[in-house]
Amino acid sequence: MKFKVSKDVLLGGIQTVQNVIIAKSALPILSNILIETQQGNLRLTATDLDVGISCVIPVDTQEQGAITLPAKRFSDIIKELPLDTVSITSKKNNQVNIETDLCQFKIMGLAKEEFPRLPEFKDKEVIKLDQALLKQMLSLTSFAVSADEGRYVLNGILFKISKNNLILVATDGKRLAITEKKLNYTADKEINIIVPIKTIHELNRNLKDDGELSLVLGSNQALFDMGNIIIISRLIEGEFPDYKQVIPASSENKMRVNREQFLLSVKRAALLATPDYQAIKLEFFKNKLVVSKSTPDIGESREEVQVSYQGKELAIGFNPGYLVDVLKNLSDETVDLELSDSEKPGVIRTNGYVYIVLPMRLN
Repeated sequence: MKFKVSKDVLLGGIQTVQNVIIAKSALPILSNILIETQQGNLRLTATDLDVGISCVIPVDTQEQGAITLPAKRFSDIIKELPLDTVSITSKKNNQVNIETDLCQFKIMGLAKEEFPRLPEFKDKEVIKLDQALLKQMLSLTSFAVSADEGRYVLNGILFKISKNNLILVATDGKRLAITEKKLNYTADKEINIIVPIKTIHELNRNLKDDGELSLVLGSNQALFDMGNIIIISRLIEGEFPDYKQVIPASSENKMRVNREQFLLSVKRAALLATPDYQAIKLEFFKNKLVVSKSTPDIGESREEVQVSYQGKELAIGFNPGYLVDVLKNLSDETVDLELSDSEKPGVIRTNGYVYIVLPMRLN
């Protein structure tokens, strides 16, 4: 194998795939990146056996071949090379020479035969999704995924495709985020899959603001094809909770507020939050919201925000992080927060999006 490539192009390719690699894997080969030359291209692949990612970059191919190299060492070497064209050659004993005009490295790799083969998806239905749309939908749901490994089925996002409707749902038991959009594509059958959060992070990192991606489903696996980048993921097995039954009916008791002002006031109150005293207090009066925080031995804050509110006077506690997550990802100028009482969830609804957050007991 022998090829020449721009340092920046190669480094970009390595950085695209190396995030899925686990630092200390029981299988040494999983710490490596598979590099394979094709005519005028180089394919880089990495996997942790649950998520696999490969990308294609343009190179000057001089001799075809393939080898695997330790991801971190390979990345570190390329990063520190002078800005230049890099020439990479593999020898029969799995030694790889990395050279620029003034700089040479020799590192040992492992044969490509040891690298796990990524599953193939032949003769499967292809679902076309708009990349920008999916990126927006993921940004409105991914923060609500549970990190509790004991609730494995909640460690991902539910993708529900019915005809030309796409619904994404995420919950950690304390909040629920649902977004629904129309597709340009009509699916032949209803699809329900749970995509793990690690795969979601990789999608978020690589989705573009234009173009389409192809979603292909295999048996308990999904392939996301973005053209020069492909992500293959094992899916989470199990039954996602029935989210529909916990969506409250629309409430007339609504507060309308400037989203940016609300976000900043919540962030300021959260400066005094501690793990033992997380909740901030929201007090609702006619056309006025008071955001406050009092933490023993730390201090207290109070801030008034002008709002549109005609409902009953009410005081309620929320985890500020749960409000910040949704407010920073919405793009609306104003948001409506629906409330019924201090023991019931707060609800934000806008353009096919519903966010439900449970209140916290005020200390």
